[in-house]
Amino acid sequence: MPVHAPLPGLGLRSLKTALSTLFTALLYAFLPGRNPTFACIGAIFGLGYDMENSRLNGGNRFFGTIIGGFIGLGMYWLEHQLFPEGCYWLRLPLIFIGVVLLVTLCVCFHWPGGVQPGGVVLCIILFNTPAHHIDYAIDRMIDTGVGVVISLLINYLLPRRRLERWIHLKPVAKN
Repeated sequence: MPVHAPLPGLGLRSLKTALSTLFTALLYAFLPGRNPTFACIGAIFGLGYDMENSRLNGGNRFFGTIIGGFIGLGMYWLEHQLFPEGCYWLRLPLIFIGVVLLVTLCVCFHWPGGVQPGGVVLCIILFNTPAHHIDYAIDRMIDTGVGVVISLLINYLLPRRRLERWIHLKPVAKN
């Protein structure tokens, strides 16, 4: 049964997403030198309308990030074995091969929703990675996991029924 929100488009899921992102950023305030960006993205993508949907969304984001991160590391390593200073033209076939591997692995593991987030991480590692590429890739994997876990906790601790009871939202009358 839908509930009537005081602001159009702002519902319980929106509030939980904002709360999850806030807690994620707050945690990173206590981790000197760490950037909360990818953790907050993981928190936003990880929050679904219920716990099962959160597991699916968060799992897609986390699994895709892990697979894309490791493929990206392998492709980056291969490029720099052949061209220590890097070679943009080699990255073109590497991105093609990397995406094919990513899709294949996601399908083999029955997690096709991991393709999009994995592709994002793969592209970031190949085309926009700092000199410390291994640390960068591992940090992205960890940060995504932190955000997803916080979203899962928020959805577990604040299920829709509990929030509706606390906030006293009124169901929309059917005409």
